[in-house]
Amino acid sequence: MTPRNANKPGAGRRSGSEVLPRERVSEVQRARMLLAARQVVAQEGYARMSVERVVARAGVSRKTFYDLFENREDCFIEAFDDAIDRVASVVREAYDSQTGWRDRMRAGLASVLGLLDDEPELRTVCVVEALAAGPRVLEHRTRVLRALIAAVDEGRSEAKKEAPPLAAEGVVGAVLAVIHARALESGPVPAPEGRASATSPHRRAAPKPLSDLQGALMGMIVLPYLGAAAADRELARPAPKRPKRPAPRAGDALEGLDMRLTYRTLRVLSVLAQHPGASNRLVAEQAGVADQGQVSKLLMRLANLGLIENGGDGHTKGAPNAWRLTRRGLDVENAIRIDTSTAV
Repeated sequence: MTPRNANKPGAGRRSGSEVLPRERVSEVQRARMLLAARQVVAQEGYARMSVERVVARAGVSRKTFYDLFENREDCFIEAFDDAIDRVASVVREAYDSQTGWRDRMRAGLASVLGLLDDEPELRTVCVVEALAAGPRVLEHRTRVLRALIAAVDEGRSEAKKEAPPLAAEGVVGAVLAVIHARALESGPVPAPEGRASATSPHRRAAPKPLSDLQGALMGMIVLPYLGAAAADRELARPAPKRPKRPAPRAGDALEGLDMRLTYRTLRVLSVLAQHPGASNRLVAEQAGVADQGQVSKLLMRLANLGLIENGGDGHTKGAPNAWRLTRRGLDVENAIRIDTSTAV
């Protein structure tokens, strides 16, 4: 049975002793910078990725960046690994849903092509820009290739004759080459509306979907193991239905938020999630802000950003303010909690 107040703002929130701690704020800031790095690279290319661009997009300070990353390469490596983890989680679910090597390959390929169509930033970062990001990134990419090669070479279990020794390496290389070429045709990912991009100021025509390559790529995969007839059958198969995509990660709710993600700011949002209707004084006490003037300025800034609203009479009638999160504020605070739920 659902509790009566379960759907009210603030219902089921954490207790006052669990206000967002500093280490979780750091993880939120890390997630925001990884997202920013991925977007900068997808829109501008790795060569133009700089600490300045990342912190400006993420809304954090240079000090915060260097507290978490050694340099821009270190940041991009984590962004690349994060993107690969996202792709792998989608592919693994589709792959494991089938039995038999060919059906698993088909499901996994359909899921990754669909994901790269839906999230072109992942396509650009993982397939194109990783090649230009230096030897350390290439080492991480090589580990991914080894896993793909091993999965493809499981086709030997269904092969009617012995496949060539380098069949799997050739297949993976060929498939990635085709996807890479299609990604280059698509060009850089367009910048969001209202945000100019140095390398792609004009929106391009919609790229050809990678999903259209499903039959041809599956034919390439099965050919060395199952023969030409099996490859022809894959070519003749109807295009697969687009798999249901996972919901966007909660951290993406922070995109476009024109504010610095400071420890104090996130603490205030966390307090208001737990104490809807809180006064300035209660917010200051719970967030650990001694200066009432500072907390008043911060609350007004959050209100101007549309993250909180004042439901009280305030100073006009001598009554205390009663601050609560708006719907946008609830989304942002929810992103903070979800993005950090596995970080500690």
